[in-house]
Amino acid sequence: MIAFREAVLPPSAAVEVDIPGMDIQQFKSAIDQICEEKGISKEKVMETIEVAIAAAYKKDFGHKGQNIRAKFDLATGAARVFQVRQVLDETMIKSEEELEAEKEKMAEGALLEISESVEGEKKVRFNPERHIMEDEAKKIQKGIKAGEELLVELEEKSDFGRIAAQTAKQVIIQRIREAERETIFDEFKSKEGEVVSGVVQRVERGAVFVDIGRTAGVIYPEEQIPGEFYRIGQRLRVLILEVQKDARGPGILLSRANAKMLRKLFEMEVPEVSSGAVEFKSIAREAGSRSKIAVAATEEGVDPIGSCVGQKGTRVQAVINELGGEKIDIIEWSPDQTKFIANALSPAKVLNVEIKEEERAARAEVPEDQLSLAIGKRGQNVRLAAKLTGWKIDVKGAEAVLKKEDSETKPADALTSSGEAKEEIKPADAQEDSGEAKPASASESSGEAKEEKPKKRGRKKKISDSEISSEN
Repeated sequence: MIAFREAVLPPSAAVEVDIPGMDIQQFKSAIDQICEEKGISKEKVMETIEVAIAAAYKKDFGHKGQNIRAKFDLATGAARVFQVRQVLDETMIKSEEELEAEKEKMAEGALLEISESVEGEKKVRFNPERHIMEDEAKKIQKGIKAGEELLVELEEKSDFGRIAAQTAKQVIIQRIREAERETIFDEFKSKEGEVVSGVVQRVERGAVFVDIGRTAGVIYPEEQIPGEFYRIGQRLRVLILEVQKDARGPGILLSRANAKMLRKLFEMEVPEVSSGAVEFKSIAREAGSRSKIAVAATEEGVDPIGSCVGQKGTRVQAVINELGGEKIDIIEWSPDQTKFIANALSPAKVLNVEIKEEERAARAEVPEDQLSLAIGKRGQNVRLAAKLTGWKIDVKGAEAVLKKEDSETKPADALTSSGEAKEEIKPADAQEDSGEAKPASASESSGEAKEEKPKKRGRKKKISDSEISSEN
């Protein structure tokens, strides 16, 4: 608890802060410790002490309406207390007529704003505790002008009461807390969009609270990876999505499902991405399931896909492990939209892409046996490709019959020349409806489609056996 005792500091009156059992050196050490632990500047702590002294003085010896200010000297432990009065002239004071008009408006229930400070042309109601006329002020301090503050030093007092000391204590606690909150807010506000490491503190009603250093953030259910389980004490990386001011302190919103999380993880794992040699053009993500990333090289001689994948897939695998096994497709971005759309449908092989600029729509043709692969499970592959490219994509199946001798040369042409692809696919256009229906009803994976062939071969073999037996 803070107490105060009289100190003889001629010629001016002073009040000395005395903390029982602690000398001035210990007091200085305590201030330094607070600054280090709370991350608050020494100037802020000194300001807090001065406000606390002023509050204690006003509690025991001040008058209603007084504006009291204290100045504390850390070297000596002495504090001087002043009454602050605003210097006014006749033009700054409200007249009797103006005061009567205000009373009438207040009686009518109108909202009235009364300023206690001189701002522009605003006038104030004269208060002898807060204001002083310019002529009187010049008698105390020569050269002072209207609009300035006059500091009138108050007489020294001793033996501050218990209530005054408690008031000073509460002021110090409150202002230190506010300063700490402000510091934390500024620190993490500058880290918005960054990935930090944290430890899970608790899980309440689906929300996960994570300790990220000087404070804790929260991951709401919509920002969590679906199916991911969080346990207390678990260490994980999180994205600082947003920092908000709250009455109880800064509210820090975290995320593990945001697409920015993926970008930042690759920046941490891939030096080419962090240096700018490899650029992320677009990201399409369904957290916990699958993601597609379009990358491009900004420097010659750099392989964007190889840089992200790493030797033996070590780099991309590190990101996958951090995200709980989420599949990641890395494709090369191209300014040619037809090529970009064809790449986006990877791992399916695209024969031809037709685009309609005005509708921002594209039609991709793939072999019948890869139609389910292009669409993906529950349409995931084509959905992510559409998000990645920004085009509405319609996938069609076509029976591409290529000659054996041309199989090594023509596939590349099929991707670049829409005219050649059309000619090759034309024979199958008559069966387009039946060809599209088969993959959708059969299965969503190419592996399931392959299982039909042995059944057909077995059925044929059975018929031939029956024919042989009938002949016998």
